[in-house]
Amino acid sequence: MLFDKIARPALYRLAKSDPEVVHERTVRALGRLGAVRPALAALHRVYAVDAPVTVFGIRFPNRVGLAAGMDKDGRALHAWPALGFGFVEVGTVTRLAQPGNPKPRLFTLAASDAVINRMGFNNAGAEALARRLAEGGKPRVPLGISIGKSKVTPLEDAVEDYRASLRALHPYADYVAINVSSPNTPGLRELQDRSALAELLAELRGTAATLAEEAGTTAAPLLVKVAPDLTHEALAELLEVCLEHDVAGIIATNTTLGREGLAPADARVAEEAGGLSGRPLAERAREVVRFVREETGDRLPVIGVGGISGPEDARRMLDAGASLVQVYTAFALHGPGLVRRINRTLAGEPAR
Repeated sequence: MLFDKIARPALYRLAKSDPEVVHERTVRALGRLGAVRPALAALHRVYAVDAPVTVFGIRFPNRVGLAAGMDKDGRALHAWPALGFGFVEVGTVTRLAQPGNPKPRLFTLAASDAVINRMGFNNAGAEALARRLAEGGKPRVPLGISIGKSKVTPLEDAVEDYRASLRALHPYADYVAINVSSPNTPGLRELQDRSALAELLAELRGTAATLAEEAGTTAAPLLVKVAPDLTHEALAELLEVCLEHDVAGIIATNTTLGREGLAPADARVAEEAGGLSGRPLAERAREVVRFVREETGDRLPVIGVGGISGPEDARRMLDAGASLVQVYTAFALHGPGLVRRINRTLAGEPAR
């Protein structure tokens, strides 16, 4: 409540109502906070909830993770666990550094508890993230790294583009998310088609196995992030390919190109191009999670993401078949108290 009534209005006022400026300042501040151990310890005592679960062979301190997009370049890695997250997914990063799409490219739809973005994978590149991880270390919770295609790379060269990112980042990843579903990189979603996805997964699994053998470790689990806009037929075909290539799990879902469920007050902003996230996506995200579970059983565990705005949304996502959940939009709009409430409710503690 304090965040909604005081902190968020102040942040937007200081940023002249530019949500990307708010985002940038928040990540920068959390990055500085990550170097202050006493502050991290104090926050951890307030926000952390210990309710461990093992998925993909990885032990997670709790089921609630930070979704990709909030901290693309891993600048605040040590702050996120102190705010209660049981795992952190950075990225999406690309082989080549890129500025992303022209600004403005991030829009808040306050009445709908939603966001539209067309960021376009703005990031410093896979090698830069690898250097940061080598120098600053990993967070105290499992780290997922989301990789995507560089915008300037033609689709016919996408496989090598992904492989280069995987080679750079595999030593630091507890799991790797293969993003083939963002709506903001032209042509990217074509990689969800059977033949393109099969080729990509075969090459990435082979690369991960080789890297692990050379390092004397085990290969990082590979997960595929899917779009909520796929038909059930297309999704079923994608899942078949994932099973054929021993993918470890699915992340469902990315943002949507749809605009259903928005409040009338947000009609003008809804005309902006880009992917919609937040509360209006919740029902469709659960439908996709439920479909994945029905089609694959326990063979493809799911990280459910999309429209999780509170404990009840998280519980419904788990009931639909997810093993873990991620939040982003609701966290950005309502602050870290959301993570604590979700975790405590899922752990059977008073939400407070």
